[in-house]
Amino acid sequence: DCRMAAEQLKNNPRHKAYLEGVSLHQLRKLYSLLKGHLAGESLAEGLKTFRQEETIDPEEDMNKLDDKELAKRKRIMDELFEKNRKKKDDPDFIYDIEVEFPQDEQLESCGWDVESGEEV
Repeated sequence: DCRMAAEQLKNNPRHKAYLEGVSLHQLRKLYSLLKGHLAGESLAEGLKTFRQEETIDPEEDMNKLDDKELAKRKRIMDELFEKNRKKKDDPDFIYDIEVEFPQDEQLESCGWDVESGEEV
C-alpha cells in the first residue's frame, strides 16, 4: 500500500529531517509512480493511474464497493473536505454567511413533501 509506505517513510526518525518539507501526498504519489514503473508503466500512464485513484467519480455507485475500496473513497473525500474547509484562522473566514437564492423560476413540488390527510 503506497499510503502506508509513505507514512512509514515520513515518520521514520532517520528520514524525518530530510522529509519534513515534503507532504504526505507527494510521497504517496512518488510511491505510486515507482510502483507503476516497476510494473512497466510509463510516466504518463502512472500519472493517469494516480489521478484515477485519488479522485472520486460522482456517478460511481459506492453501495457496490467492498469495505477496502469504500474506506479508500471516504479517505479521499475526508482529505478533500479538510483541504477546502475554512477555519477560524483563515484570513477570508466569515462566521455567518447569508445567501439569497434567486426565485425567478417556478418552484417544483415533490410528492413526498405534500401533506396528506393521513397521520403517521
